[in-house]
Amino acid sequence: MTYIELFLIAVGLSMDAFAVSLCKGLEMKRFQLSKALLLGGLFGLFQALMPLIGFYLSKNFVQYMEQFDHWIAFWLLFFIGGKMIKEARQKKEGEEEKTGFRLTELLVLAVATSIDALAVGITFAVLSDIDIYFASLAIGFVTMVLCIAAASVGHTCGTKLGSGAEYLGGAILILLGCKIVAEHLGLI
Repeated sequence: MTYIELFLIAVGLSMDAFAVSLCKGLEMKRFQLSKALLLGGLFGLFQALMPLIGFYLSKNFVQYMEQFDHWIAFWLLFFIGGKMIKEARQKKEGEEEKTGFRLTELLVLAVATSIDALAVGITFAVLSDIDIYFASLAIGFVTMVLCIAAASVGHTCGTKLGSGAEYLGGAILILLGCKIVAEHLGLI
């Protein structure tokens, strides 16, 4: 596998995390690099760990995981997106900013967006020319960088959208969950 192929795989895998990071950036009233780094670090970590886990679990586990991985991702994204929309509706004037950067929520999102990386790790197990540690680090690093950038872009757009940004962010997460299910069901 060439470096270019690995880079393209990393970018492809990071797109779900990128979209979620964009949504989290939309929620920020003031851009904070520490929050963007936390977001990118968590998503990058899980994107790096999942191929390793998939690699070592190999072919015996993929049959079971493929049956329900898309439903797990869908429900997690649907729940968090719905929660964002609900919180946006309940916000009142003068209420403190709810940033949505709760660690437990971010961990759930990190797992939900990295399930596909588990399957890629299983695929890597059949390739003889892959250095799984380098590949996992590359995937994690690319994801981290893209997520930090997405949080920044999301913040910029969010300040222009105002209170509608949280509605948009929640809707994007729900649509992302629907897209994952539709892809696995062969509808798109």
